[in-house]
Amino acid sequence: MAVQAEMPRRPRSAAGLDLLRPGQWLGWVSEHRYWAYFLIIPSILFIFAIIIYPTANGIILSFREMRLTRPDLGTGFIGLRHYADMLDDPVFWVALINTLKWVVMSVTLEFALGLAAALALNRDLPGIRLISVLILLPWFLPNVVAGNIWALMLDPRLGVLNDIFIKLGFLSEGKAWFADPDTALLIAVIVEGWHGYPFFALLFLAALKGIPKDLYKAAAVDGAGTLQAFWQITLPGLKMIIVAVVILRVIGLVNSPELLLILTGGGPGNATQVLSLYAFHSAYLLFDFGYAGALSVVMFVILMVFCVIYLRVSRLTAD
Repeated sequence: MAVQAEMPRRPRSAAGLDLLRPGQWLGWVSEHRYWAYFLIIPSILFIFAIIIYPTANGIILSFREMRLTRPDLGTGFIGLRHYADMLDDPVFWVALINTLKWVVMSVTLEFALGLAAALALNRDLPGIRLISVLILLPWFLPNVVAGNIWALMLDPRLGVLNDIFIKLGFLSEGKAWFADPDTALLIAVIVEGWHGYPFFALLFLAALKGIPKDLYKAAAVDGAGTLQAFWQITLPGLKMIIVAVVILRVIGLVNSPELLLILTGGGPGNATQVLSLYAFHSAYLLFDFGYAGALSVVMFVILMVFCVIYLRVSRLTAD
């Protein structure tokens, strides 16, 4: 009787799986308790590449000398020298105060305009969808485009707004709004409010759609007026989204100097100088990347402290 040749055995794992069949192996892994860790590995690598590594590199840079105009100084470790210089830098303190003014006034204006727009759009009126799109148009414009539009409209010689104010009798001649230290920051805040309020309006409108209308009907039956319904139903229903959008907008305003860079460049003098713009000037005009890194670390710490305090206060308010 002929002896049949023994077929070579296929390699198997300890669990008895055929390692040459990826589908069977993946099926076993997907049922394993650690499958979730395999799924988040790409996200972790992505976050490390674009967030953790640049942030860590910027923090390390703040402790080193990195001045491209002075290669003789080298790139050695200098400890806290940049931070010590910052304490004696008058421009830093002016920029810090201006940052506080810029963020508080801009967020307040955008919040008020966004909430008013959301309440107005949350109605079933003819043409409301078209109006919704028109109201959201400023948010679709890039900062560069919005800044240049307003810079042209407010130009003392060619600006249409100056021409309107002169015809209405508010001005006798064209005013250079961004050349006056008393008006430069305020006008920049108004421009930012116009550009940023649709962000609040869009998210507030989405939150308003989620508030049950039965609550308003029940409140009306109980004799509550419009103002009472707003305080007792609308604002509590918007509380979580208010916390989220304020944090996101504060972070965006602190980190984004594009609009001020286009409108004023930080001037006149340092009337509109903010920390992010000062860091930009330090890095790309003075080529002092070490000092710019220290300014960025200070902004990072300020934002972290603000977020922690704001979230805790919001949680206490909610309780």
